[in-house]
Amino acid sequence: MASRTNELQVERTDALIVALGRRYDYVLFEGGAGERIRRKLLETCDVHTLLRLPTGIFYAQGVKANVLFFDARPKDGRVHTKGVWIYDLRTNMHFTLKTRQLKQADLQDFITCYRPDNRHERVETERFRHFSYESLVARDKASLDIFWLKDDSLDKLDDLPPPDVLQQEIIEHLEAALQSFRDVAAGLAR
Repeated sequence: MASRTNELQVERTDALIVALGRRYDYVLFEGGAGERIRRKLLETCDVHTLLRLPTGIFYAQGVKANVLFFDARPKDGRVHTKGVWIYDLRTNMHFTLKTRQLKQADLQDFITCYRPDNRHERVETERFRHFSYESLVARDKASLDIFWLKDDSLDKLDDLPPPDVLQQEIIEHLEAALQSFRDVAAGLAR
């Protein structure tokens, strides 16, 4: 996936793939333009689902990605989002681009919870939660960077990778950040 947002059409539902850590990381949680985009999207579309994907499945390890599902609605001045269901496929889930790739079977629980035939009959699970429109817009900057599951890796300091692996991960994160700055600089130069 390129370092920009791609749109999909899935059974009359639009989906916006947002790769955080690149140029569009502001869309889900930053203030300013990102907050204005979120609030406008929540008001003018029926934003109904957010899939938090595991880190590193599109880019280098550590880069987050999300899929935001919404239905276009008429511009009639009404707020069309009643609430957003968030599925957390990120917390305590470990995938890589090479050795443990995300497969269709890994998405089966999300597909079951999503209930494409009747999303109004959804049920909360450990990984799938509903957040009302009111609670979302009341959050700081109307941030959609929401998580509730406890990250088990924070308790396992003895299980940290060896220093050389950590070093390589840090280098990859810094290189990704540097590339983001280059992308922004190139955009400003135009």
